[in-house]
Amino acid sequence: MRAQRLIAARLILPGVVVEMSTNNVLNPATPYGDCSLIRMANLHANVLQIAGATRLRECFAMLTERSARLLNLEDYGLAVGNPADIVIIDAQSPEQAVAEVRQPLAVYKRGRRTVIRHPPELVRPGDKQLIEQRISS
Repeated sequence: MRAQRLIAARLILPGVVVEMSTNNVLNPATPYGDCSLIRMANLHANVLQIAGATRLRECFAMLTERSARLLNLEDYGLAVGNPADIVIIDAQSPEQAVAEVRQPLAVYKRGRRTVIRHPPELVRPGDKQLIEQRISS
């Protein structure tokens, strides 16, 4: 394990493009998972004992800008004229997203909303109308 941590740290620091991705979810080889790249980044951080905001931000970059660089996506990022591809995450920072496994609330691909995830809602025991409304929908 120590060797893996050292290899990962040595690769990232000098500018080697290290990215994280998967297509191996819920299939015969890996019959588990939820396609969450943020969960994978969190697992990576835990296994390699990554700590600190800068290093957690690097884990997030492995899912985003580093993957785009590896794929030679010249139109990556928020800029006029680029495709309207964006993931909205309920987090104040990339490191919070990785540390707390924050999931996307919405995803847009070329300007079209493709994913909606409603945040959890606390239903108080005395709110019978809201409980009934949630059960019926």
